[in-house]
Amino acid sequence: MLKAQIIPVTAFTQNCSIIWCSETMEGALVDPGGDYQKILDAVDKLGIKLVKILLTHGHLDHAGGAKDIQEARNLPIYGPHKDDDFWLDGIEEQAAQYGLPGLRCVRPDQWLEEGAKISLGNLHLDTYHTPGHTPGHLVFHEPEANVAFVGDVIFKGSIGRTDFPKGDMQTLVTSITSKLWPLGNDVTFVPGHGPLSTFGHERASNPFVGDKALA
Repeated sequence: MLKAQIIPVTAFTQNCSIIWCSETMEGALVDPGGDYQKILDAVDKLGIKLVKILLTHGHLDHAGGAKDIQEARNLPIYGPHKDDDFWLDGIEEQAAQYGLPGLRCVRPDQWLEEGAKISLGNLHLDTYHTPGHTPGHLVFHEPEANVAFVGDVIFKGSIGRTDFPKGDMQTLVTSITSKLWPLGNDVTFVPGHGPLSTFGHERASNPFVGDKALA
């Protein structure tokens, strides 16, 4: 069974998710954007054996702590899609601009494509390529628990920004409606910032991608 705990990190209060298989206690981090020692302390308190790091996209608040954790625990990093390489390469420059020390550039051990399967103990997560916020953005969906980790694609009542380099509003809307909505209204999603929601709730009320907004 999927278990998860959210750890807010960095000045952007980004939702880093600790996820694990309750049967094997093997775990992963989704988007460890910073405050790496805070994340590792939480992992150790939970008694989880970390085996991998997953990145939804290359923005500094989602990937800036991955290198330190990789080195501290000798973990492989999976994702994002290769189209976000320029974002990962620019983390330290971006961090200096925002006054966020300690965030580091990083390269994954494996770029991920649409359809990639991520194993975690007895869990299996499906990977969806969802560009628009960034060109290489990914979403991870665990079908048994029906939970998706969506990074900055969609939020409760909003969607990701598209004014960054290589962002595009129509591409983001298409990613949401063609990749996420078909997963079902009952999917609970963990966004990169803010509270959880469901795809059904957003289809009913989201002012950007809800059914009425796109009618």
